Amino acid sequence: MIVKNSQDLDGLLRIGQICGWTLQYMLGQVQPGMTTRQLDRLGAAFLKQHNARSAPITAYQFPGWTCISVNEEIAHGIPGDRVLRPGDVVNIDVSAVLEGYWGDTGATLLVPPVQPENERLCAATRDALRAGIAAARAGVPRYEIGRAIETVARRGGYSIIRDLGGHGVGRGIHEDPTIFNYYSRRDRPPLTEGLVITIEPFLNRGKGRIATAKDRWTLYTVDKTLSAQYEHTVVIAGDSPILLTQVEGQFAH
Repeated sequence: MIVKNSQDLDGLLRIGQICGWTLQYMLGQVQPGMTTRQLDRLGAAFLKQHNARSAPITAYQFPGWTCISVNEEIAHGIPGDRVLRPGDVVNIDVSAVLEGYWGDTGATLLVPPVQPENERLCAATRDALRAGIAAARAGVPRYEIGRAIETVARRGGYSIIRDLGGHGVGRGIHEDPTIFNYYSRRDRPPLTEGLVITIEPFLNRGKGRIATAKDRWTLYTVDKTLSAQYEHTVVIAGDSPILLTQVEGQFAH
């Protein structure tokens, strides 16, 4: 989507903030002993309070209001009976729609006690997100986002989940273009003023190869290694993109 007027920007900001606050709320509710279904229901109630609909349900009939992925799971985890335990690595992805505008955000949470290697992974992934956002300037080739993310990943010794990346968003949950999390010199088209995209690096402690579970939704690492993901929806605006899903106290500025 390209933002064409103030109505577009206002609508995107409304749903972006709702997604951001829902994610923030869910992250604050995580505790050992609860199931991912219980956590999803909390997110569903929060979205309903703000008259927003779940994007995964609306677009794909996904069996959950949000995606919750634990440990070896990377993305699209179905909320269910899995019990969260001390030391787990939990990714929450919140995407929703309101009045025809769509937003998307996500973050990874470490359930105490936190292992130092997992904290380093999350810190590097947050750094990769910030680097990708800083590279997202009008007129530069799209590959500059991937180059910035890949540079941070390589510096930390992490692989990138190359099968997952950012995407256009705004009038639907998944639109063109694809935003690669690695440098691809073929991805030369420039970022245009007003373009709405997600930036969402996925860093991994192993080889970064993934597979799809029998439920046909959940993605997991083949070698069972842990990953982290952080995501914002942004609008390309000159030299400083607008972070639609950024809320106070969140993980990246």
